Amino acid sequence: MTSNWPLKILSVILAAVLWFVVSAPRRETVYDRAYAVPLTLVGMPRGLVITTPVPDTVSVRLRGRVSVLRALASSNLEVPLDLRTVVPGDITITIRPQAVNVPPQVEVISLDPGRVRFRVEEVRQKIVRIRPFLVGQPPAGYTVGDVTVDPDRALVSGPTSQIRNLSEVATERVIMTGRTETFVQNVAVVADSSLVRIVEPLLTQVLVPVTGEIGPEPPATTETTKKDESPVRH
Repeated sequence: MTSNWPLKILSVILAAVLWFVVSAPRRETVYDRAYAVPLTLVGMPRGLVITTPVPDTVSVRLRGRVSVLRALASSNLEVPLDLRTVVPGDITITIRPQAVNVPPQVEVISLDPGRVRFRVEEVRQKIVRIRPFLVGQPPAGYTVGDVTVDPDRALVSGPTSQIRNLSEVATERVIMTGRTETFVQNVAVVADSSLVRIVEPLLTQVLVPVTGEIGPEPPATTETTKKDESPVRH
């Protein structure tokens, strides 16, 4: 009987260690922590575009064990916003705690903002004029003629509210400073709004005529003047 005591003591010690290890998570401190979690837009229907600002992140407050929360980072979390059912107009979407992809042992306490509001519009296309964007002036004594652009029309795409009143887009800057002769330059076609996209052409050719100004007639030579001024003999 007494010979079994060492084994019994060892069993008790092992059981105590096992209990300590298993119960450690339960005894670990639970606290709250806020994370700036990226807001991801998914499922936007083709032919629609968001025309008002949408937050890049959502402040998410989580509750869980210290070790688990320390292992989390904002880059490991995500708040997806499902846009598959949106239609043109003013949209309000409530963000549910269940949408945040957190570990099972972590609880979502709050979301800020809890709702996201934005406007959705249909995408339209239109052909508009391309305007050459000249910057600066040639040196004194030189003039700029009629500038031509080839091609001079562009197909653009964007939200209805912006495309409706759009009549032209511009080229990138064409620097005129120091120009003393006619030149041709290939430049990109750009739009003022980030929501308007140039479909085609992406590049156009700008021809800028530069000529020297024609001054006044030179004065008569001294010889001619003397001849004209010679006295008349009687």
